[in-house]
Amino acid sequence: MQGTWLNISNASALKAGMIVSRKSLRRIAEIAVCSPYFPQMQVEEAKCESDPETLSSGVKRKVTTRVVIGTQFKSLHLRWCGNTSVPVKLAAFTSGKATFLLKDGDADDDWGDSTEEENLTQLPYSPQRYPEETMLQRSKEFYTLMNQRRSVRFISPEPVPREVIDNVIHTAGTAPSGAHTEPWTFIVVSDPDIKHQIRLIVEEEEEMNYRQRMGEKWVQDLAKLRTNWIKEYLDVAPYLILIFKQTYGILPNGKKKTHYYNEISVSISCGILLAALQNAGLVTVTSTPLNCGPKLRLLLKRPANEKLLMLLPVGYPASDATVPDLKRKHLDDILVHV
Repeated sequence: MQGTWLNISNASALKAGMIVSRKSLRRIAEIAVCSPYFPQMQVEEAKCESDPETLSSGVKRKVTTRVVIGTQFKSLHLRWCGNTSVPVKLAAFTSGKATFLLKDGDADDDWGDSTEEENLTQLPYSPQRYPEETMLQRSKEFYTLMNQRRSVRFISPEPVPREVIDNVIHTAGTAPSGAHTEPWTFIVVSDPDIKHQIRLIVEEEEEMNYRQRMGEKWVQDLAKLRTNWIKEYLDVAPYLILIFKQTYGILPNGKKKTHYYNEISVSISCGILLAALQNAGLVTVTSTPLNCGPKLRLLLKRPANEKLLMLLPVGYPASDATVPDLKRKHLDDILVHV
């Protein structure tokens, strides 16, 4: 049966009889909320069944575990989700019950609850409040600063103080995250040999992307920007920052910890990082190398729970740097007051 994709934010698409791969759907909820779109769910029944498989030796082993949940719910809550979408194989309607297949080797015992105190101390919060005139001035100045930000592919090899890089990443770490899980890892690469290995991996995959995977229209849309699979800046830039999302955390007892909204949380952190780089007078170009993540993760010796989200070459602009003459949308085109 062919697989399809089900967006978990689309409550109306969740129907009984769907079979969900355990690889992407790690755990059914203990009625824990994974998405704010869903109202609370009522569990009618939950039970586990095992399907044995007879091996050539005659020995039976457990192959899958089915968790059957009754349909007295408006929509489905997932305890953990690796992405905003989960792969779903459509199965026959099963008498008003939704059946989820959970693959062997990914048992619920792998997952634990955080030992952190549930009732956190609440601290008074009273940030500085500016007069309206000052607010207006600061907002204009920040817009002016950020409006100068451009994606720059021509980066100078001139050294950048390491403390500046530490500070901008420290700033990126102030981003909000689902349940305050802070599911990000920032890898800063300055070693020339490692940078070159990264370039070789990226260029090999990018050439295949441009020639085979991306499609003619995608390549045509990029032509005006004069981009291709040659990424010289990966060697030249004094720093490469690789941002990994942690799809789950590891508790002190070795159990896995749910990281809610990990991709959204890390994406917000990347936005703050871009603003911090601009504020420091540095440039970068956002890069999301297709199909490079596993090789780069192995090269950088990152654990299995970390997935590459973005790669940023960082430095000063080259003396002969150029950028495309692009115009941003006017405020009226992006703002709607209600």
